[in-house]
Amino acid sequence: MSLNRFGRLLVVTTFGESHGPAIGCVIDGFPPGMTITAEEIREQLMRRATGRSRHTSQRHEEEDVQILSGVFEGKTTGTPIALLIFNTDARSKDYTRIAQQFRPGHADYTYQHKYGIRDWRGGGRSSARETAVRVAAGVLARKYLHQRFGIEITAWISKIGDQVCDEQFVADSIDDNPLFIPDPMRVGALEDYMDALRKSGDSVGALVRAEATGVPPGWGAPVYAKLDGELAAAMMSINAVKGVEIGAGFASVEQKGTEHRDEMTPEGFIGNEAGGVLGGISSGQPVTLAVAFKPTSSLRLPGKAVDTDGQAVELITTGRHDPCVGIRAVPIVEAMLALVLMDQYLLHRAQCGDVEPQQPDIEFDARRSSGSES
Repeated sequence: MSLNRFGRLLVVTTFGESHGPAIGCVIDGFPPGMTITAEEIREQLMRRATGRSRHTSQRHEEEDVQILSGVFEGKTTGTPIALLIFNTDARSKDYTRIAQQFRPGHADYTYQHKYGIRDWRGGGRSSARETAVRVAAGVLARKYLHQRFGIEITAWISKIGDQVCDEQFVADSIDDNPLFIPDPMRVGALEDYMDALRKSGDSVGALVRAEATGVPPGWGAPVYAKLDGELAAAMMSINAVKGVEIGAGFASVEQKGTEHRDEMTPEGFIGNEAGGVLGGISSGQPVTLAVAFKPTSSLRLPGKAVDTDGQAVELITTGRHDPCVGIRAVPIVEAMLALVLMDQYLLHRAQCGDVEPQQPDIEFDARRSSGSES
């Protein structure tokens, strides 16, 4: 079992490689009756796509998604939804030099040891190209959650390297610049930073923050399907992720209990250090998280490596790569957040569909909680 699927009731199985003919997914368990079009899905795919600006890989994929099943007369039918995206701009020749070499920081070495064979063309199955179909699946989940509960999901770049990107937060500006930055006053300086980084041939990591507002209280489970546990696992499954925080995250180590506990009043919660999850179950507050992405490992700067015979080599990675892979991760994080919430809703409905909401139902009005501050 290769475990190419995730979810419990909403099950998404992905397939395909970076330089194969196509990538795709099958979504099983999605409710019937929701309208969806291929163009709606493509709009989100283009947010994730390479080649949108000079700050990402210049691979230009058309991202024309095909809905093969599970949708009839524009509506989901309740049967498996199959989505297919053809790869139209793969250049495998860029990778022929490393066919017999293991790139440092990549999955080449571990894939070879696990399977005894690897697809060296652009990383094969380990490539972030696979995340395009996660974004496609996430479009359906996100639309359903919004229509059914009014849930809004937003992600943004909080840091690029040591550069803080969200001291000022203007939500409408996130999609108005190529870096997904919520501070419009920082865009120019950060584009200069990225230009210098790209010219140097090096790369840098990024911190993506996300929140979901409107999540009802009661989703999740107290032990083995904790909402925060499922979110952490989903985020860690994204390529290049090295850390996940829920709410205050690692900052809670330095907090006092009187600071971290989210006190409650009849008017609502005071703070959201817990990130909208208490005991593995949603509290009705915004669900907040942060995801750390490592620097891109594919560099045109020479580095030490070994070949398949175990001999030392000096390796330079050619091809088209992102100087900061975290930039394009914003829609991926949003998609995984939507898919986890959708799965948790279905699990909650399956077990507790006849449970009446308990009083008091405490409100939390602040859009950005302390757990999502920089």
